[in-house]
Amino acid sequence: MSTLVMKYGGSSVGTAAALRQVLGTVANETSKWDQILVVVSALDGVTDMLFEAAQLARIANQRGYRRIAANLRSRHLAIIDQLPLERPDRHTLQAEIDRLLSDMLDQCRSIATNLNEELSPAYSDAVVAAGERLSARIVAALLRQHEIRCAAVDGADIMVTDDAYGNAHPDLALTRQRVEATLLPMLRSDMIPVVTGFIGATPAGETTTLGRGGTDYTASVLSALVDADELWIWTGVDGMMSADPQEVANAKVIPRLSYDEAADLAYFGARLLHSRMIAPLAERKLPIRIKNISLPQQTGTLVSTEPNESEPALKAVTSIHGLSLRRPASGSLAGVTRLVGNTLFKTLGMRTEVMIASQSATSSFICLVIPTSIGIDGVDRLQRALEAKMAEYPEKMPWEIGTVALVTAIGSDLHRAARLQAQLLDCLEEIEILGLALGASNCSFSLAVPAKEARSALRRIHGLIVKSD
Repeated sequence: MSTLVMKYGGSSVGTAAALRQVLGTVANETSKWDQILVVVSALDGVTDMLFEAAQLARIANQRGYRRIAANLRSRHLAIIDQLPLERPDRHTLQAEIDRLLSDMLDQCRSIATNLNEELSPAYSDAVVAAGERLSARIVAALLRQHEIRCAAVDGADIMVTDDAYGNAHPDLALTRQRVEATLLPMLRSDMIPVVTGFIGATPAGETTTLGRGGTDYTASVLSALVDADELWIWTGVDGMMSADPQEVANAKVIPRLSYDEAADLAYFGARLLHSRMIAPLAERKLPIRIKNISLPQQTGTLVSTEPNESEPALKAVTSIHGLSLRRPASGSLAGVTRLVGNTLFKTLGMRTEVMIASQSATSSFICLVIPTSIGIDGVDRLQRALEAKMAEYPEKMPWEIGTVALVTAIGSDLHRAARLQAQLLDCLEEIEILGLALGASNCSFSLAVPAKEARSALRRIHGLIVKSD
């Protein structure tokens, strides 16, 4: 039996017009596939609002988090009013919205009564999970209204994870048991599960989230466990782009990527895919299509097995924030990397990785990848936290901390493309290069540059990509 998993991001469910497009795409595919599973994100911007509510609860700002809950209620009810729903279904859905937001307020009150200097990721996960639960109910109600058999399914009842709140990892064995007990019977009975992305739960039932962009990860894991034939990611753009179109005006759609190229593109900053979602699909050679919800007839980007290109080629360039650490001495880097990892986890609830490390007889340099999901304010918070922690050990930690940009060219077989690497470096003439590294997958070539030079480096490399076509 043919099985399709479709994931809808925040911009694809963020308005009544977008939801009607969701309805159209699901209805169109039901006649072409034997089984369909839908995974949904929260409405565009809702997760950020819920994070803010949790932060306001941390400082006991009751008026602030109640205002956010009221705004969320107004937004969701306004969308419901614009959808073609019968009165009884509309009233049932409105009651569900009120119940979910009441639960969210209860979580905020719990945070407010346990005041702490830093917001625990476990508390924030319980709050932000409301976003996907709200959208899944709306999508399921809309599909049912148009005689598509479906049911909203809470990801916390399916996705079993560890207790790394804020950036949890699924336990595939336990999750498979839940999938076989819940989702597979629904699919076999011609019912479409509308699953909340982003959300999981520990074996004890405590709510977790999979990190920003985690709905992709949910869709990936479920695609693998239901043995899907394809996973489609519906977005507001035509596919994976050669650069961020907000930074580079002539960015173009990439027709095809290998799994390794897509994984590196996501890891180094492309927002359309979650960096951890590729591995479960690559293992099963399960194709991913990134498609535009507004132009469903377009092919978008296909991520699949190696495209067997005859020559190494550049396909995209990204730029993300990084932190650099310098010290006027050589020696072991284990202590500082451990301190950085622990500080990041305590401050922001996630881990980072060393991207570039170099030493000479007289100095050491480290460049760290900072996950794009934490935002610029997260980089500043981490830098301040690191400086404060290192100040406690001035003799052991004589490191100078600064912000840098990691500009990364993505392509195939870069390990056997010395001339292409030379062209990359040549086009960055007069830009200070603090460090460089070829990725282990041979699909990425990263350069650490001063933050102020990031846009110039990005555009120059993209010009090289366009010129090589």
